[in-house]
Amino acid sequence: MKPALQSFWSRNPDSERALQAWYQVATHNQMGSFAEVKAVFGSVDQVGDRLVFNVRGHAYRLIFGVEYRRGILFIKFIGTHTEYDRIDPKTVELK
Repeated sequence: MKPALQSFWSRNPDSERALQAWYQVATHNQMGSFAEVKAVFGSVDQVGDRLVFNVRGHAYRLIFGVEYRRGILFIKFIGTHTEYDRIDPKTVELK
């Protein structure tokens, strides 16, 4: 997950601090259920079986598939809010 985030912030330097902070919180908290994720990230949304996170005041969006039993997030999309508006969050895959 972190290499994809680093690649994104190398192209979008203003996202680095927010993405690093998001990563630290995500990797140090339980992700065993949507309720646990929501308790940590109050603005997270569930779209189908995916999680959508707003980062840096809605400037960026992260979409993850999730395997709650193992507490693992699978990055499916990272982009600007404008890019997010052009994709289907239920089917998008990281390129």
